Order: sequence, then C-alpha cells, then structure tokens
Amino acid sequence: MAKRRQSRRTDDPIDFGMLPDLAGYRIRLAQIAIFRDFVASMQASCVTPTQFGALVLMEANPGIRQLDLARALQLDRSSVVPLLERLEKRGLVARERLRQDRRSNALHLTAKGLRLLQEVKPRVLDHERRLSASLSTEDRAALARSLALIFPERQKNNKTN
Repeated sequence: MAKRRQSRRTDDPIDFGMLPDLAGYRIRLAQIAIFRDFVASMQASCVTPTQFGALVLMEANPGIRQLDLARALQLDRSSVVPLLERLEKRGLVARERLRQDRRSNALHLTAKGLRLLQEVKPRVLDHERRLSASLSTEDRAALARSLALIFPERQKNNKTN
C-alpha cells in the first residue's frame, strides 16, 4: 500500500529547494520585476520592452534591414514580423523594399514614431534609475560585465557605452 503524503499547510513557508542557488532563476525573477516596472512606466504609451528596443535600434540605424533588426533583438523571423506589423499599424514605423534586394525591407521610424520615442526615453531612464537605485556605480558595472559573460557569443555584436 502506498504511503500517503502529508499535505503542506498553507501557512507554512515555501521551500524553494535549489532554485535560489540557480543563476537562471535569479535572473528570471529580476526579469519579471524589470518587465513589470517597465510596462507600468509605459502604460500610457503602450510600448513593450521589445517595441522600445526596436524603436531605439531603428533610430540609431535608419534603414536597418528587418533581418538585422531581428538579430539585434535576438528574435526569430516569425517573431519580428508581428512586432513590425503592430508598430506599422500604429504609424510608428515604415517598411521600404530595398532596391538592391527586393526580398529585404529597410525600416525607418516615422515622424510619429520618433515623437513617441522621444516621449518615452525619459520614462525609460527613470525606470532604469529605479532598477539600479540600490546599486553603486561599481555594482552596476560589475552586473553588466557579469551578464555579458552569460552566452558571450550572443553579446559580441552589442556595443555598450
């Protein structure tokens, strides 16, 4: 006969087992907190972290090819298409067929997209200040260096300030 397991009482603290020792678990918790704060900060503008990243990259790289944008955002082609469709539908982005390669699109911010980006950048900087408020300048630099060590091959093309 199988031994009956004792049920956990609802007021007992949860044992997280090995989870707190896993870097991926800690990073995921941080990511959830970061995304929640970002979404709350951008609620009036309806901009997601991925959309913001795409807009910033298009501003910094006018005419960026759709495939290059996908690579820079670490998205596959099937994910970048709906992202661009949403931005285009909102009038923030324009796609233009490249003359030299009719299979590729060059991406540009519209005037509306540029205005929105200028509006949300200060909120993103406030969001970043909230995130790092308890970190010293040295801690922030160490965190950035440590995170870059995780899958460094994915970081090689990212320029940091």
